[in-house]
Formats: sequence, structure tokens, C-alpha cells
Amino acid sequence: MRKVLLVEDDAPVRDALAQSLMLAECEPLPAGSFVVAKDYIARDFDGVIVSDIRMPGRDGFHLLTYAQQIDPDLPVILLTGEGDIPMAVRAMGEGAFGFLEKPCAPSDLMAVVERALKTRALVLENRALKKQLESGDPAARLIFGVSEKAEYLRGQARAVAHSGTDALITGAPGTGISKVAEVVHLCSPAARAPFVKRSGAGLDSAALERALEDAAGGTLFIDDVSALPAQTQFVLMELLDSGSTVRVIGGGASIGALEGALHPELFYRLEVGRVHIPSIAERPEDIPVLFRHYVAQAGEQSGIAPRDISSEHMAGLMAQDWPGNARALMSAAMRFVLGMNAPVAAGEGLGLSEQMAQVERALLIAALERQKGRASAAAKALKLPRKTFYDRLARYGIKPDDYRR
Repeated sequence: MRKVLLVEDDAPVRDALAQSLMLAECEPLPAGSFVVAKDYIARDFDGVIVSDIRMPGRDGFHLLTYAQQIDPDLPVILLTGEGDIPMAVRAMGEGAFGFLEKPCAPSDLMAVVERALKTRALVLENRALKKQLESGDPAARLIFGVSEKAEYLRGQARAVAHSGTDALITGAPGTGISKVAEVVHLCSPAARAPFVKRSGAGLDSAALERALEDAAGGTLFIDDVSALPAQTQFVLMELLDSGSTVRVIGGGASIGALEGALHPELFYRLEVGRVHIPSIAERPEDIPVLFRHYVAQAGEQSGIAPRDISSEHMAGLMAQDWPGNARALMSAAMRFVLGMNAPVAAGEGLGLSEQMAQVERALLIAALERQKGRASAAAKALKLPRKTFYDRLARYGIKPDDYRR
């Protein structure tokens, strides 16, 4: 997404500016007037605008006003060959992203355009996240990620929710087991009924019965269900067999650990609905989406406007294994917002080539995910020759067909 709507009535100047943009790997969309340019200006326009001020008919200030009416967050950079201080003050006062006097050096032009493109990308990404949060599907709102594994997790949660069966949710520490349990509840017909959470450790029979009463008609989630005392497990089985109106969801590290700790009858009753949450290490291509979401969340909680996340910082995050999973990524996001983050240790214990291989593999997979397995489109998005792209896929054993959907 590096589109630049270039509005300039002087054809030689327009061509020269377009060439500067192309050399900087931008896609210029040339327009000789406001009338031509306005057809490109839309709320979902995934680019920025560079416009001359003095043009026949509608001038650059009119274009600026029109663009702000369509989308106040669409960056408009104004150019003029007759610039003076009052005109620059007016341009910035009316909301222009930048102001440059012609002729301007390509480096000066691109410095402003690059900042505008980054700003626009962040705006559109935040809007997409907000739209996802506000959509009617709780799985889409609350389970983040663009990977195949994230989509499969959302599908599992929806399927178990609609089945109405009791369930077991497994995952490594920090993966968000209780959150996924709540998603299952919210996706079910009982979404408006109570969702009650209890820890299995020390949950005696009396406390269990009270919890089931509190969850009547809804869902009782028992975290670390393998820690349920043996007597409580028998009581739970009796209550479920007696026709309880409560769906019970248990949480734990793995199916194997739960099978060994739960009474067989209880285990096989709960494991009908299985949901497994993949670790962050299994889906590194989701790290940018998750981290940006947590940074926005942390910024809102702390009242601090988050700064830009550099590509180097993001690459370092993607190269880590994150044994603490989402919880550790949340902590890193809060430290980032508070300015307390230490330099990212990319792949601690690995050599530089191994760290870079981790990041490269994640970026290749993320590109295939975005392009739904279309290798040619993914290669183009990464600006790689097709042969180079396929060579790198082969190096990491990545098959484009695995990402088609």
C-alpha cells in the first residue's frame, strides 16, 4: 500500500514528480485537475495525496477541504511554486499534512510522503481492528490473528459453541484459555445467560454447587480443571447426569494431562468438545496483529498515545519464541507504550542467521496468508522475483497450497 494520488496541472512537473515517486517504490496515480482526482478520493483510499495549490478551476485548498469531508484522516501534502509564509500557515491551519515549495528535492518530497504513508497505514489498520471488534461475531471480535491457525481456532470455537456440548479447552500458559472459553459462551445460544469462572484448585463440592447455581442456563468455566478434588469430580458428574442446565467448560494445559488427572467418566464427557489454542511460537505471523492490538489497548488504558512501531522492533518480536504467549506479549506492549521496553532480544540463544531465518519464514507465511495462497501475488507484495520467492519457500518447506482459502 504505497499509492500516491498526484494532482498537478503542469504535465512536465507531474511527470517529474511521478518519476521520483516510482523510484521510491511508490505507485503514482496522476491527475491533472481536481475533477479527475476526486474520483480517487474515498474513505477507504489506501494511499495519500500530493497536490499543487494553484490550478485552474478548483485549487489545492478546495481539494484539501473535499478530502477532509470524505475522510479527515486522509493525509494531503500541498505543493506550490509561489509559496510564502502566509500560504504555508493557511495550509497547515486547514489541516494539510505537509507543505512543500516547488521545485523540491526528491529527498524532501519523499521524507514527507513516507511519513504520510506510515500515518495512513496505521489509521487504516486501526479502523480494521475496530471494525473487527465491533462485528457481531465474538470469535472475530476477540480472537486475533491472520494465520491459518488463528482462523482454525475461531472455527473450532464457533463449532463447539453451536454444538451445545460440554468442552475442554487446552493451551500453554498465557494463551488465553479463559478468553476462548468466554468466546465459546458468547457464540452460543446462551450468550445472554451468565458466564461464571472458577479455579479447579480447592473447589469443594459446596462451592461447585453454588457456582452451578450462579451459572444457571449459561456456562461454568473451570480453569485448571485437572486440579479439581476427586470428591468434587464425583459431585460434578452427578449434577451433570441429573440434567443440569449449565454447560461446563474445563481448561488445562493438554488433553494428555487432563486425561490422566480427571475421572474417566468426567473426562470423556467434557472432551466431546475440544478446542486447542496454538502457542505464539506456532503462529509468528500473528505477532504484528497481536502486538499492535495490545499496544493500542495499553495506550488507551494508560492515556499515552503510542509511538510508531519500527520494522526493526517488529522483526525482533517475531524472532522470539514467546514462552509466555499472549500474556507476555501484552506485558511487552505495555512496556513499549510506557517507554520502558529494553532492546528486543531477537531469538535469544540463536545466531544472527538463525534469527533472520525465523523472521524471514514468518514474513513469507504472512504474505501467503494475506494473498490466500497465491504465490505470485505474495512474491509481488514482498517485491521479490518469483524464482527467489519460490527458492525461499522451498528452503523453509512452505507450500502455498496450505494457505489457499
